[in-house]
Amino acid sequence: MTFVIGDVHGNFNTLKKLILKLPSNSEIIFVGDLIDRGLNSKEVVEFIRKNNYKCVLGNHEEMMINYGTSVIDTYPKHHYINYYLSDWLYNGGKQTLMSYGIAFIDEYDKKLLCVENEKGFEAFKSDIEFFKTLPLFIELPIKKDGKNVVISHASITDFWHLTKDETKKNALREYLLFSRKNPKKDVEIFNVFGHTPIKYIDTSKHFINVDTGCYIKNEDGYGKLSAYCVQTNEVISENFQS
Repeated sequence: MTFVIGDVHGNFNTLKKLILKLPSNSEIIFVGDLIDRGLNSKEVVEFIRKNNYKCVLGNHEEMMINYGTSVIDTYPKHHYINYYLSDWLYNGGKQTLMSYGIAFIDEYDKKLLCVENEKGFEAFKSDIEFFKTLPLFIELPIKKDGKNVVISHASITDFWHLTKDETKKNALREYLLFSRKNPKKDVEIFNVFGHTPIKYIDTSKHFINVDTGCYIKNEDGYGKLSAYCVQTNEVISENFQS
């Protein structure tokens, strides 16, 4: 059986509990956004890499690649980790840097300060290189409703034709990481994706959004990490675990 797991966002304890609910011989694929917002991004990535699980690139991995380069270039010379990382920090990068042990929040003024930690820094750099190898989508040798199953971070369905046009690869990357559109009905593929949190996975649709907002803990209906079985349409979820 092939299970596709939604956006983990650094919630390692929830992920471990969910994995235990899946059949032991399952193929497991992640839709990206392994990191940010939760407290244990480093552990999540380490777990995925150790088990050789497949994963597509998410927009949060893309942010860590882009902004992480600035961290690498200035570490540990800059005592404050500041404005040039603001977009990533605002979207959960702060928790990710702390999970690697290379930053902490000063209790006095709440600024994010750099910590010299060679082991954590090397892991941070290694994971950025790992993210650079992740594909934008994975096409499975499985059909649903007579269509090939394709896994991506954001929905790729309406832009599938761009995969055949090398001149459009930058536009395709943008759509695959950031689009919020649900797929049209008259499309070539059956798309399983995440990126946009939903409260309930509707398995009757012509696509599957598997992101049930694991990091959204204080709103009814969210706060779950979910896995979708491609072959059986089964959904298995685990409530947020701190």
